Amino acid sequence: MNVVVCVKQIPDPAAPQSLDSEHRLDRSGKLILDEADTYGVEVALQLVEARGEGEVSLVSMGDATDVTGIRSALAMGALRATVVSDPLLRGADALTTAKVLAAAISREMPDLILCATESSDGYTGTLPVQLAQLLDWPALTFATSVVVEGDTVVVHRQTEDGFDEVGAQLPVVVTVTAGVVEPRYATFKGIMAAKSRPVNVVGIADLALDIAALDPRQDIVAVETAATKSAGEKYVDDGEGAARIVAFLEQIKIVSGGAS
Repeated sequence: MNVVVCVKQIPDPAAPQSLDSEHRLDRSGKLILDEADTYGVEVALQLVEARGEGEVSLVSMGDATDVTGIRSALAMGALRATVVSDPLLRGADALTTAKVLAAAISREMPDLILCATESSDGYTGTLPVQLAQLLDWPALTFATSVVVEGDTVVVHRQTEDGFDEVGAQLPVVVTVTAGVVEPRYATFKGIMAAKSRPVNVVGIADLALDIAALDPRQDIVAVETAATKSAGEKYVDDGEGAARIVAFLEQIKIVSGGAS
């Protein structure tokens, strides 16, 4: 079974965040593997190990100047990675990213694609289902457990009343929630092996994509600082606390006048 995990390198959340001149998140500093993606990598490795055959590979889009984050996923046990890196993709929106990843993944012919539910720096949560639609594959989302039984993938999805059990025939796109498994730590052997595992960097031309048709750019015209909430009013209950509460609720029209 061949599993592709979509991963993303993001600015280190522990470092101060800033915007560049185009009002976009500044990615010029240290980049690390999105923690949300480590769960997908771990689930993929466990599925292949349980199956007793197959491989786990990675697909990503972004700047490939520094692929330290990608190497950390390879050190966990993934065998190879493809990074789509092209200046023409700067400012790409979620749908364009999904189109690019779909083109890259189509060359891999995997049985299963695993994604995080959303990235930690974008939070759109739309890319996995867009990817599934572009590939014409079913999508199983928000999985808290993933099991492959023959040619069927069965996932549990948490609900307020318990969980749903949902299945689909391979190939399929699955999104896994954070905390679904405990991602393994890279061993020294894995770290050393990751240094020689291939990271194939490709561009738009390599994927035979028409950049004009992609229209990747989304323009951010302005950024405003969120309004700071002022401190609420505080009262010391001098015996009139209940009356003050009723008056306030009447003021914001939660209760009507004359309530007792």
